[in-house]
Amino acid sequence: METHLFFAFFCAWICLSVPLESCIAADSIRIDQSIGDGETLVSSGQSFELGFFSPGSSKNRYLGIWYKNTPRTVVWVANRNNPIADLYGVLTIFNNGALVLLNQSKSVIWSPNLSKVPENPVAQLLETGNLVLRDSSNESSESYIWQSFDDPSDTMLPGMKVGWNLKTGLQRKLTSWKSADDPSPGDFSYRIDINVLPYMVLGVGAGKKVRSGPWNGLEFNGLNPSENSVYKAVFVANNDEVYALYESNNNKIISRLTLIHSGFLQRLVLKKGSSEWDELYSFPSELCQNYGHCGANGICRIGKLQICECLTGFTPKSQEEWDMFNISSGCTRRMPLDCQSEEGFVKVTGVKLPDMIDFHVIMGVSLRECKVSCLNNCSCTAYSYLKAYAYSNPNGNGGCLMWSGNLIDIRELTSEKAAEDIYIRIHTSELGLNTYQKKKLVIILVISTFSGILTLGLAVWFLFRKKRTMGTDQESKENLELPLFDLSTIATATNNFSNTNMIGAGGFGSVYKGNLPEGVAVAVKRLSQNSAQGVQEFKNEVVLIAKLQHKNLVRLLGCCIQGEERILLYEYMPNKSLDYFIFDQNRRALLAWDKRCEIVMGIARGLLYLHQDSRFQIIHRDLKTSNILLDDNLNPKISDFGLARIFGENQMETRTKRIVGTYGYMSPEYVIDGHFSVKSDVFSFGALLLEIVSGKKNRGFSHPDHHHNLLGHAWLLWEQNKALELMDACLEDSCVASQVLRCIQVGLLCVQNLPADRPAMSSVIFMLGNEGATLPQPKHPGFFTERCSVDTDTMSGNIELHSENAVTISMLKGR
Repeated sequence: METHLFFAFFCAWICLSVPLESCIAADSIRIDQSIGDGETLVSSGQSFELGFFSPGSSKNRYLGIWYKNTPRTVVWVANRNNPIADLYGVLTIFNNGALVLLNQSKSVIWSPNLSKVPENPVAQLLETGNLVLRDSSNESSESYIWQSFDDPSDTMLPGMKVGWNLKTGLQRKLTSWKSADDPSPGDFSYRIDINVLPYMVLGVGAGKKVRSGPWNGLEFNGLNPSENSVYKAVFVANNDEVYALYESNNNKIISRLTLIHSGFLQRLVLKKGSSEWDELYSFPSELCQNYGHCGANGICRIGKLQICECLTGFTPKSQEEWDMFNISSGCTRRMPLDCQSEEGFVKVTGVKLPDMIDFHVIMGVSLRECKVSCLNNCSCTAYSYLKAYAYSNPNGNGGCLMWSGNLIDIRELTSEKAAEDIYIRIHTSELGLNTYQKKKLVIILVISTFSGILTLGLAVWFLFRKKRTMGTDQESKENLELPLFDLSTIATATNNFSNTNMIGAGGFGSVYKGNLPEGVAVAVKRLSQNSAQGVQEFKNEVVLIAKLQHKNLVRLLGCCIQGEERILLYEYMPNKSLDYFIFDQNRRALLAWDKRCEIVMGIARGLLYLHQDSRFQIIHRDLKTSNILLDDNLNPKISDFGLARIFGENQMETRTKRIVGTYGYMSPEYVIDGHFSVKSDVFSFGALLLEIVSGKKNRGFSHPDHHHNLLGHAWLLWEQNKALELMDACLEDSCVASQVLRCIQVGLLCVQNLPADRPAMSSVIFMLGNEGATLPQPKHPGFFTERCSVDTDTMSGNIELHSENAVTISMLKGR
């Protein structure tokens, strides 16, 4: 040790006594090699240097990387949280391949986490300023076991990524120094956040100081692009990674992005041969860039004398505070929204979109579908349509963003390229008409009246010449608000309804896989001609289903009404239904615990939308595993609304004399008395949840010790504190025991005998998603009565009921 320290002091003395060019060090160290305080590694092109330094007036020592041939500018620090108080620090590689920083007592001050151990490790400082640990036999970037670019400090260099590795969960972000003398992590960070869509954030603590709008497919909304010859910005988003980086465009100019300790993000450039850094820009540079500067439902316009205004339809929450230029309280609606009355949208152009706090995205829809989706969701307060996503979408449709609640951090932009339009939902009384619009409306009314009279006369004449059968078909196609397909097109798509294309059948008819001319795969449901449904009833149902827009509901794409044919086209679900997996001895293992949890939450959210967030309150009445379809990514979508019913605004429960559905999922009050409500669906969800956890069917379940169904068996195990025994055996390696118990408890709460005891779906989602929440103890489930020991599988064909038509949603009418 004394020999090593003497050598280190000797090198330090030499480097201080002779010209700097005489002390050029190697760029790497290997096993049992080291560098001490006063020694350095220098990259092969002499651009960067690694060694020990003291920042500002501090006497603490840190291992860092800095530009070599410019004024010392540190770009990376290893031991930010553990400074060395003396000159005895040593960087070395242990025999086990670990790269470590030691102090005088040989204690490890800093060491990176390694995913694997290299056989012949070498630590090398690259010409990019990246310190890497790799195997000496492989210099490719894929062989890096660790790199300093994966653990940035306060500076972003060309080629360095800021963002996420979605496979490993690694987040790369810049973190400011605490002060100019202290490189330990400060309060500010520069990162990429992901809330469905990625966006850039300059954060302060856990909050936000500045943020961009979402990535719209081409650029970040709200970040005015700067055309320059110094650097080129790059953004990548795929299934493996989401990150931003920049590349140098000019070899004569050095560029870096630094988050300084005062919370500003600076782009600095240095011309080769110069001794001073020049600021290209600093961020934030104006008040409108500060997060939420105008409060909730306000918009910031930098060119105005008073830069903060309320959005159309809103007024200052406190006019007195606004008059004093205190606008933090924001704005509130002048006329509250009423989902049952007429409402419209006002378009605000060229803005940075509001923060994505309470929102969701629907991809691959048209602008009109986006508007309809927002109108049909009572909690939707605004929507925006990202046209840029249409460029990569085969059907030419873009992305629909919908917000709920307050709109935070909207600002007007000067650059059209980074700007988007947003449509704010307001009461129709707030829309108003200006003078030009009134004149235009008068002209339109005059022309429309004349055209209407002429059209009416021609229509009367034409109707007398049409055959009655042709009139019936024409009437059936009016006002469906849904694409209509010719029977010939559908026949071609399904190979003339070939049996080889059939993917399902039932009392409603048959389902076929079809491929439309543009290459879109669809599920074609050809309804049975034995259905007693008339044209008008079919029209009502199709219009209603078309208005249900949620990512966890199967989407209706179109229909066909031709002669006696009644055909529906749905989005095609390649992974079939949930029962195809969980009840199969081999395929059940494909759904690990995490995926089953995602499926459960998806079903719950779809059901909550039907019960609460859609324009009409809808009771599904036939929720079961075979009606949960799975898309390419095994995301669940509720299907088959054949037995669904609409509830009125204040209607809590109704009764029917015709009991239809599937035994094993139907609630006791529905089977016995014909009463059904949202709590009937909650019961079905509980049964489905217990089936997902156990991998066993409720109907047909048997046990050697008793003759209860699956719900009764789950209750008995719960009473005996043996609930984990209900879990599917294939989940043992992937499950989290506390989550399994919580799911079983929620399932038992949902299948309680009395409807009043069962939770609402909003409570179900809260209980499933919050492990810290305290759950009530369940009471005994419905149908908690032992059956006679009959082979229920042989009876299932006689007692499992279904509807004759898969889309019989009844419209409530006054009597």
